[in-house]
Amino acid sequence: MENKLIMSSSPHIHTSATTTKIMLDVIIALIPAAVMGVYFFGFRAALVIAAAVLSAVAAEWIFEKIVKKQNTIGDLSAVVTGLLIALNMPPHIPLWMVVIGSAFAIIIVKQMFGGLGKNFVNPALAARCFMLIAWTGAMTAFHEPFTDAVSSATPLAVMKDGMTGSLPSIVQCFIGFKAGTIGEVSAIALIIGFMYLLIKRVISVKIPLAYVVSFAVLTFFFGKDMLDTEYLLYQLLTGGLLLGAFFMATDYTTTPTTSKGMVIFGIGCGILTFIIRRFGGYPEGVSFSILLMNLASPLIERFTVPKSFGNIGGALH
Repeated sequence: MENKLIMSSSPHIHTSATTTKIMLDVIIALIPAAVMGVYFFGFRAALVIAAAVLSAVAAEWIFEKIVKKQNTIGDLSAVVTGLLIALNMPPHIPLWMVVIGSAFAIIIVKQMFGGLGKNFVNPALAARCFMLIAWTGAMTAFHEPFTDAVSSATPLAVMKDGMTGSLPSIVQCFIGFKAGTIGEVSAIALIIGFMYLLIKRVISVKIPLAYVVSFAVLTFFFGKDMLDTEYLLYQLLTGGLLLGAFFMATDYTTTPTTSKGMVIFGIGCGILTFIIRRFGGYPEGVSFSILLMNLASPLIERFTVPKSFGNIGGALH
């Protein structure tokens, strides 16, 4: 008689979610920000997006071909990495820099450490920081929407230098009429994508909420303009805070999986972002904050893992 019972160890969890489906949902969630970036900055932004995505996929395919690993471009993770890199770029950055940045993210940060699920920091953010150090001028050369040649400071840089008269309105910041990277300019597009991920249960609200709330509290009470609601709104709606909190601080591989760990991770990101923006020489701080907390994730995970049922003093009874 055929044995129809299969015994296996726990956990016995069944789900229809796959890496490809999750990555596809992330891509869909990023489309509003990408579309708005192309709308405000034109065809040049579309070229940056195409260059970043294609070079990321190509880098993964070539590397795996060379080392004779199974091809994984079908899981769409390289597409997500390339898209995130593009959305963190100023629209007029030279395309060859974008290609190098994508290759760095895929080969050095991801594949050199074993591939998907084994990298210890977010590849897109690591690439952005690498590019910021290597090509500071190109990475901080921003343009106003609908212009090709007029260089402009971001609202965060304007506030850092005290030139408040040059700031766009709060409504303009919310919609996207401001200087910045391709994906960070439109807060409403990022919020739409974030809501999609929550509805599809791709991410938890814990990290983004802890990140934004902790940053907001510190900025409101201890920011450059204390107890100023308008200043707080500018800090929340400009720069890479929402893009980082919604799409990069929620990366499965580089963030804690425990509930307490997620909250601690988010609060840590919020505190570090506030410190860098408030006291650092650089007006932004999201990328560095998330990367630093990525490094702390294993330690956070270790101290927030719940005790096993029946575990008393390290022994099972």
